[in-house]
Amino acid sequence: MAVTETVAAVANNATGMVALSAAIAIAASAFAAAWAEKAIGSAAIGAMAEKEELFGKGLILTVIPETIVIFGLVVAILIIGLAG
Repeated sequence: MAVTETVAAVANNATGMVALSAAIAIAASAFAAAWAEKAIGSAAIGAMAEKEELFGKGLILTVIPETIVIFGLVVAILIIGLAG
């Protein structure tokens, strides 16, 4: 009985590590996107305060960092898919 319990504990640990690594991939990319969006957003607001025509460019530049989160999601899906 001790061997089967040990094998089950190792399997649960491996599953937990896969889930943890997928969560780290998403969390790290979300923090990076938030940090980038903070800098870009404040610069875009400052530019739009001086020139209202820059609204479209500011909006596009504000949305671009969100693709970092999509890349993090893709990496997390790959981690889960390759592990299981």
